[in-house]
Amino acid sequence: MRIILYVVWALFVAAAAFAMVHAARKTRRQEQLMAVWPKAQATVTGSVPGWTSGGGGSSRSRRFFPTYQFSDSAGTLYTGKSEISRAAEPVPGSLIEVAYNPDNPNESLQVSPVPRTTLGCLVPFFAVFALALFWFISIFPLD
Repeated sequence: MRIILYVVWALFVAAAAFAMVHAARKTRRQEQLMAVWPKAQATVTGSVPGWTSGGGGSSRSRRFFPTYQFSDSAGTLYTGKSEISRAAEPVPGSLIEVAYNPDNPNESLQVSPVPRTTLGCLVPFFAVFALALFWFISIFPLD
């Protein structure tokens, strides 16, 4: 029976590691793009409501993804939707900074240090959590 617990633990650790590596690569790619893409002040035009996943035993909560418009260096107006959610609905007319692809300004990203900070906190949390689960499996009474 203990071997089944260790297999489930190993699958959990592998899935968590895969998810963190994928998130780190995506974040790094976006940071590299934003470093070379031109920046613009965008005006919030509204938001798209969504929900958190409710993972980790937390309850689902409503989140808002700002929609915005900005002008490129030629003055052409473009729109976009942020991948960064907010707990409070953003105020239309407020400003956010975006980076846009000069070859295709329809591709833009909201500039924010939050994803890297969050990812930096999740890695040690999952490492400690995985070790605690491993220890718990070793002392779990199966009789």
